[in-house]
Amino acid sequence: MKSISLAPLLLASFPSSNRSAPVGTRAFSHHLNRKSFQKQLHFHSHSHSVVFSSQSRSATLSVMPEEEEKNQLFDGEKAALLVKDLRRTFDTGKTKSYDWRISQLKGIAKMLEEKEKDIIEALYKDLSKPGFEAFISEVSQARSSCNEALKELNNWMKPEKVKTSITTYPSSAEIVSEPLGVVLVISTWNFPFLLSIDPVIGAISAGNTVVLKPSEIAPATSSLLAKLLKDYLDNSAVRVVEGAVPETTALLEQKWDKILYTGSARVGRVVMAAAAKHLTPVILELGGKCPAVVDSDVNLEVTARRIIAGKWACNNGQACISVDYIITKKEFAPTLINALKDELEQFFGRDLMKSKDMSRIVSPSHFARLVKLLDEDQVSDKIVFGGQRDENQLRISPTILLDVPEDSTVMQEEIFGPILPIITVDNLRDSFSIIKARPKPLAAYLFTNNEQLKKDYVQNISSGGCLSMTPLFMLQLLVYHLEE
Repeated sequence: MKSISLAPLLLASFPSSNRSAPVGTRAFSHHLNRKSFQKQLHFHSHSHSVVFSSQSRSATLSVMPEEEEKNQLFDGEKAALLVKDLRRTFDTGKTKSYDWRISQLKGIAKMLEEKEKDIIEALYKDLSKPGFEAFISEVSQARSSCNEALKELNNWMKPEKVKTSITTYPSSAEIVSEPLGVVLVISTWNFPFLLSIDPVIGAISAGNTVVLKPSEIAPATSSLLAKLLKDYLDNSAVRVVEGAVPETTALLEQKWDKILYTGSARVGRVVMAAAAKHLTPVILELGGKCPAVVDSDVNLEVTARRIIAGKWACNNGQACISVDYIITKKEFAPTLINALKDELEQFFGRDLMKSKDMSRIVSPSHFARLVKLLDEDQVSDKIVFGGQRDENQLRISPTILLDVPEDSTVMQEEIFGPILPIITVDNLRDSFSIIKARPKPLAAYLFTNNEQLKKDYVQNISSGGCLSMTPLFMLQLLVYHLEE
């Protein structure tokens, strides 16, 4: 059978918006119902993440001999050997033991404690992430996931007693969680440390061997992860492969027991197509445009601060659950815009372009993508705040657009950056049709004191999570929708 390379498809899909979110331990395990006639497969996950991106490589004056260069390449043959080695390790059974899992989790906990400064420095190199933001959004969350796994691992591994059917009487049964085997994690650039280490924690906790492919768009973090995981974890069971499209292609050609990926739908189709050849189960998190509906009865100061915190103070809009666009009443829009302007100055200072409390755009290709959104003919005259850009520093100021056409690119694609369109309506319930005309978002936000509007919003808007925010508190409604 002729081998088909995935590289052209992957290359055709870049640049893309890549993102992520943590992965639950049981996403990497299946349950075996013993003493029964059926084997059941269950995949339990909290939220998830992963990704691809392309990387430009600098040229050097030295010329590598052809044979030496060939030996340095990570191709399909080397990928196959890697998977074979990890499967051999898995087949010994050592990763299934409680002691091995705990030892690896303790290694990660030790790494997070000892290398916190190095991690924060790498995140600054890749994204100019402020130290406090890097700690809160990446280091502390990774530490929390690791601590939870250390605390709960014994309970997660315990068999679960279940009732049996009359047709199998007399019998007893239990559900035993077993690791899937060899897992591939393709990580993301926007939270390049957290969303690399979090699924590794899950894979290890479930007793799997794992290959981590960090994002090459965040090269400093990728390099650091390769070094740290080699120093702190069992290299016979946990490996890191750095690289770009060729390396990812080589990995996807192999037989895995689970693949995790987060990013664009275009690349997601490539990943799923590769996995389908081996009937490999896949976790895909493909993002979406997250709306925020803002009523006129809210506390403006609190509302503006929360929108800013979730949009610009969180990786400068480069997050999958960031507010992608706002819908509000036409007469209330100027008031909301003024409140956002005032609070942005409080957050980041008068000169937003020079703020040290805001991340930069990750790469020149993503910078060019965002500039193209702003410079579109039907959008460029809709800028009511911001719009400044500095290509050399990869910075775009927080930018607010008012009433851009619904068929404009900025309203058709996930923005994944510091641009925030505001759409006005005569009645807030008109927002339902605007939101439902697009793919279901990961998160949907509502700022209101109107209890009936809250109920109607939850009833009509289908999303991964729904948040109702009032001036006094933020209540997570925990509404999840099952989709085919």
